[in-house]
Order: sequence, then C-alpha cells, then structure tokens
Amino acid sequence: MTDTSADTWTVAGRTFTSRLIVGTGKYKDFAQNAAAVEASGAEIVTVAVRRVNVSDPKAPMLTDFIDPKKITYLPNTAGCFTAEDAIRTLRLAREAGGWDLVKLEVLGEARTLYPDMRETLKATEILAKEGFLPMVYCVDDPIAARQLEDAGAVAVMPLGAPIGSGLGIQNKVTVRLIVEGAKVPVLVDAGVGTASEAAVAMELGCDGVLMNTAIAEAKDPVRMARAMRLAVEAGRHAYLAGRMGQRRYADPSSPLAGLI
Repeated sequence: MTDTSADTWTVAGRTFTSRLIVGTGKYKDFAQNAAAVEASGAEIVTVAVRRVNVSDPKAPMLTDFIDPKKITYLPNTAGCFTAEDAIRTLRLAREAGGWDLVKLEVLGEARTLYPDMRETLKATEILAKEGFLPMVYCVDDPIAARQLEDAGAVAVMPLGAPIGSGLGIQNKVTVRLIVEGAKVPVLVDAGVGTASEAAVAMELGCDGVLMNTAIAEAKDPVRMARAMRLAVEAGRHAYLAGRMGQRRYADPSSPLAGLI
C-alpha cells in the first residue's frame, strides 16, 4: 500500500483517513490551535468540556476557529475524578452539541493523572447503556482493555506515559498485547513527546495516536503538528510493510561467497 489516503480506520461506524487526533488545550489561542489542526491533517479534535467554550456565544468559541462541520469534535472528561462527574459532564456535552462519540477519562489522582480503572469501567458501562459511544483512556493493561471492550467501549486508549510527560511509550510489550487482543480500535493516548514516538505507536499496530501537549508546547506548534502527521503516516507504512527480523549478530547486505 503506497497511499495512506486509501488506508482508513473506523470507530463506531465512522470512518476516518487521518490516524492522528489532536487536542485543544495549552495553545496560545484558538487561532494557533486551528493552524496546528490544519497542519496535522487531523479529522478529530478532542475537547475538554469543562475547560473549552463550545456553547457560550458571548465568549470566544472554539467552533469559530475549528469548524465542527469539517472536523469531528470528541468531547472528553478531562478533570473528572469520579464516574459520576464524568457521566454528568458527557450528558451536558450531549445536550449542548448532540455528541454521542465521546472520550472518557476518569482520573485517580492529580499527581500522576493515571486513570482510576474501577471508576472508568463503571462509567463505561453506564454511558454505553445510555447510548454513548465511549472511546476510553486506560492503563496499558491488556486485561483492563478487554474489560472495557466488554463493557461497551468503542475504542481503547492506553497511555504511553503519564499525561503531558512527553516520555514516549514506556511499555511497548503491553501496548502490542492490547493491539493483538482488541476487537475495537486501539489508540495510544498520552505521553508522546516527539515525532519518533508517534511513529513507534503506529509501528506497534495501533489504529491511531492522540496527543495535545507534544504539539501545543513545542516551540513551533504548527511545524510540530506537521511532523506528527508525517510520523504517523511513516509509522503506519512501516507497520504495513512488515519490519525485518531482529538478529543477535551481523548479517551482510552482500553475500560473502564468491569474493574476489
């Protein structure tokens, strides 16, 4: 396959070409955010319902800069520490914008921003029963990922490293296990800091990557967004191509037999 535009992915019956999802926090302003989204080629942006104005016309609105008719908005529950808060937040989002495809994250503590999987699982079950289509932020644990899928998650989103850390994917083994066992899309969410790390996520077979800080806190967010786009495409091509096997010792590119 030589054209990534023909290599689509589908979540909850909705098909996308770009495998990069971009956040809408930490940018200098909405204009810079919009420019980064355009450079990234992203077709989905995730929006913190508690922090980003999408419904008050008296204040600057993200929708004035990023057109929801062209870009899919993915409301998220950033800042929620209980299932109850997360569910309430997404109910409000559905009332405000009619969104049913959502990103669920229920955090366990402010220091690490690791997900509370007991509360996350509870929220996933309730949201799925209410007709939501939750894409769920989770620990990089194949058992937890399977439980979320059984509870109604339409995608599982294991962290690569703590949110906003930029440390890259810390456990490639468990991410690969999640990919191998999942029947729904798997997207690395959190921890990517630079383009090479986005490529790694795709080389592991993930369906996509979600990032915010890596682009928003770059010295040149728009150029970094472009770099991330290229990295995701390159990583996907590498995965589809099938990498060479790894060997313990050297193997010459040219045969040693018949030397002059």
